[in-house]
Amino acid sequence: MKKFILLFFSCFGLYSQSYPEFKPMRFDESYAVLQNDTVKKNWYKTMKYIPISASGETYLSFGGEVRYQYFYAKNEKWGDDPVDNDGYILNRFLLHADFHAGKHFRAFVQLQSSNASGQIDPSPVDSDPLEVHQGFIDISLLSEKDKQLLFRAGRQELSYGSQRLVAVRDGPNNRQSFDAVKAIAGFGNYRGDFFYSHYVVAQDGIFDDYSNKKRQFWGSYFVINKIPALKNIDLYYLGYKRANANFDDASGLEQRHSVGTRIWGKYENWRYDAEAVYQFGSIDLKDIEAWTVSLNTGYRFSSVVLKPELGFKVELISGDKTSGDDKIGTFNPLFPRGAYFGLASVIGPSNLVDFHPSLSFELYKNLEWVLDYDMFWRYSATDGIYGPNTMMIYPGNTTDAKKIGNQLESEIIYQPNQYLYFRLEATWFRAGDYLKASGAGKNMVFTGVTMQLKF
Repeated sequence: MKKFILLFFSCFGLYSQSYPEFKPMRFDESYAVLQNDTVKKNWYKTMKYIPISASGETYLSFGGEVRYQYFYAKNEKWGDDPVDNDGYILNRFLLHADFHAGKHFRAFVQLQSSNASGQIDPSPVDSDPLEVHQGFIDISLLSEKDKQLLFRAGRQELSYGSQRLVAVRDGPNNRQSFDAVKAIAGFGNYRGDFFYSHYVVAQDGIFDDYSNKKRQFWGSYFVINKIPALKNIDLYYLGYKRANANFDDASGLEQRHSVGTRIWGKYENWRYDAEAVYQFGSIDLKDIEAWTVSLNTGYRFSSVVLKPELGFKVELISGDKTSGDDKIGTFNPLFPRGAYFGLASVIGPSNLVDFHPSLSFELYKNLEWVLDYDMFWRYSATDGIYGPNTMMIYPGNTTDAKKIGNQLESEIIYQPNQYLYFRLEATWFRAGDYLKASGAGKNMVFTGVTMQLKF
């Protein structure tokens, strides 16, 4: 703990120096720029760039992350989960080594340790003591400013677009990864990824996570930038095969195909992100016909005191309309980001109608206050509601009521520099008629504190 505190405070001293910015996926960072840096070396620069060859093109880099969180919930899962009067602590440690041998070969290894203290029944998503989270090699055949051709093989994180379907799952304690082969091609404003993978299943032991051959995931993802009017557009196809799917009106072998598009960008003080996805395939003997559309937009009043941003998000996500027929309409979000609808992270994006206004303020430099209000309904009264992992929370036959509830969330976020991050948040969820008919139906309160250090 003493070493952590020393490292914590020493990061304030690094603030005045210039280093490459951290990326959400740490393997996207490059510290080759430090090769020609004439500024006097310190312990941090030595860790980020260790030359191995005389030319300096072969080098080793280290980095990591430490995150501590405390959570307290009253009436967790609307009163159906066991009572926990003390709350619980989550901590996560990530440490990586990045080896580059010139421009054409690279190896990346990342260890992850996620621990839960005080939870009544911790899951592998929160508690996974020590694992090889990532371990892959890159072979780069073409690496120029506007041209790229790269092949990657091994255990790796996958993340695409707004992370509605494919994410690193940073919100929960344990990030997710895949055993995959991947090709990345880029030319000018065009980029395309092609991959095939098996999902890595987290276990509660040491070095026992395994590649699940019963959960296959493959696809292609294209991004086109600098388009007139639209700014940016994504086009993608994602395939998914799961041996033991379980929905309200279908179970068995799931073979699902998703085709989608996303339009996103910024225009002056506006930001926008619109996405549409259609899914087809089969679960056992039933045909899949599922879809979702979403719009996430906001406008920042940059000339007003506190620079408020007014945001609005709406999502329509299909559910199964007719029980017992030969079709299944429940949308599968595949591998979405954790905490999809805020801190409480109870409801997943299946069979849902969601209206989500928000308001944020810049209280001070690097200090932000966010308020948002979420209203949830079931899209179909014959389908249940699901968690982010598509595990059914309640079935659809308990009531005809569609109202799930309303959620009010507040966050205060302070990020003094790129190394340190603090967040204080609270969520109040008012249970609607559907929850009251399906379970205990109590109002839920969820609070949390997050402290994070990256290096």
